[in-house]
Amino acid sequence: MRMDARAKMTSKGQVTIPQSVREALALQEGDELLFRVERSRALIAKTPDFLELAGTVAVPAGKHGTPWDEVLSRTRAARAGRQR
Repeated sequence: MRMDARAKMTSKGQVTIPQSVREALALQEGDELLFRVERSRALIAKTPDFLELAGTVAVPAGKHGTPWDEVLSRTRAARAGRQR
């Protein structure tokens, strides 16, 4: 889906997100938004609720219960190997 919508910024730097955008993103009061600035454009996205994503990624049986510090060290080592 592609949509264009306009809004004005107040003297306090506040912007009301147009209703059509709120509906398209299913935004509700209290939702957090991510602002990404790339050159002269800004992208606004609803941040995911990571707790809702729990259990949606398949983990190989041999990796269940791996301590988090071990996951981080393996990931860093793998990234370092690719950068060379």
